[in-house]
Amino acid sequence: MHRRRSAVTVSTAAALLLAAPLLTGCGGEAHPGAAAVVDGERISLTQLQSRVGATREAQREMPQGESMIRRTGQLTRTTLDGMIRHRVVEAALEDAGVNVTRSEVQRQRDVYEQQTGGAEGFEQALLEQQGIAPSAADDWVWLNVAVQKVARAWNIDPASPQGNQELNKRFSDLSGEMDIVVNPRYGKWDAKRSALTAADMPWLNDLTGEKALEQQRA
Repeated sequence: MHRRRSAVTVSTAAALLLAAPLLTGCGGEAHPGAAAVVDGERISLTQLQSRVGATREAQREMPQGESMIRRTGQLTRTTLDGMIRHRVVEAALEDAGVNVTRSEVQRQRDVYEQQTGGAEGFEQALLEQQGIAPSAADDWVWLNVAVQKVARAWNIDPASPQGNQELNKRFSDLSGEMDIVVNPRYGKWDAKRSALTAADMPWLNDLTGEKALEQQRA
């Protein structure tokens, strides 16, 4: 049965790379090797670890890499949060009857690059401010373009306070209608906030990024 969906906020950040137990979904069905399952589609630990690893590698290559790593101690969890949001926005596009083309993504990326001094400046800003590796830059641009297109399809102006509030509410309603199950190692999806909340076992999270720094020094 097709389920009517709704609207989310755009944010990408992350948590630390950790081994995780089996993820159990509805009805006790196990999803081995999954960081999360969104409407039956897995976000695998491999996918999550690959994206986190790309960010850490890019950070280590920066002159201020150690400081960046310290600031992003929650990289794994915030990265997973962004990957889940991506799935929710995909659902919103489908329900709104719109899509995002490669040319639209490229045009928007060109705008960002003009604002940040070129491709290198844009990727560096994204790495520093959002904890996103250059290899995932187009995904971040896609997310921004997609949210804008969904907002137009819903006749919402996200630039106004009222419009932004309505957009967030509709994304929140949508994520609440979706079956989002997160590996408890990484936290729990909060539909009201459209965000991944902190894990119930905070001692498993490296809040300072020290573990990543230890790997860098090894």
